[in-house]
Amino acid sequence: MYFEYGDRETEYLTRKDKRLGEAIDAIGHIEREVDGDLFSSVVHTIVGQQISSAAHKTVRTRLTNKLGAISAETVCAASREEIQTCGITFKKADCIKDFAAKVQSGAFDVDELRSLPDADVISKLSALRGVGVWTAEMLMIFCLQRPDVMSFGDLAIQRGLRMLYRHRKIDRKLFDKYARRYSPCGTVASLYLWAIAGGAIPEMRDPALMK
Repeated sequence: MYFEYGDRETEYLTRKDKRLGEAIDAIGHIEREVDGDLFSSVVHTIVGQQISSAAHKTVRTRLTNKLGAISAETVCAASREEIQTCGITFKKADCIKDFAAKVQSGAFDVDELRSLPDADVISKLSALRGVGVWTAEMLMIFCLQRPDVMSFGDLAIQRGLRMLYRHRKIDRKLFDKYARRYSPCGTVASLYLWAIAGGAIPEMRDPALMK
């Protein structure tokens, strides 16, 4: 399953910003996988913090093989040591166990997140151990498929903005200007900024790295 968007979003962004529109045309449609399971998405997002995509994939496979279905019940039934043997730090294992316990006890209602406004989703998720604002924003994109998410804390998005608009630095004021311009299609803009940062348009360079 991929993040859902189409001509409505790309045409809107093209009208609002010619330079981004040219990048959208050059890159084409982007397919980014999403996971609709809220519980497992939180677990896998905690697991993936500060490790490479390849390492994340390996650990994710090990955890699934160890627990079977990733649910509050299976995580609570496993010891922190069992979780750690999958290649997860004890700190992350404790965060995952704490989250699972809250869900199992009813202290945290995962399904409620689907009906909450963006700000409330961030507030509730970032109150969990091991989940900060950036992690909450990634969950809003890659699980909840919220349409208007741009993360100031995401360094790749900042790099994409620098490359697209030839800025040496993106401060909060400048970032917010672009976020307002892209709204309410900020998430689709983020997909393209990530692609730009990853080298999708070879002739674009990061001014912050140029002498």
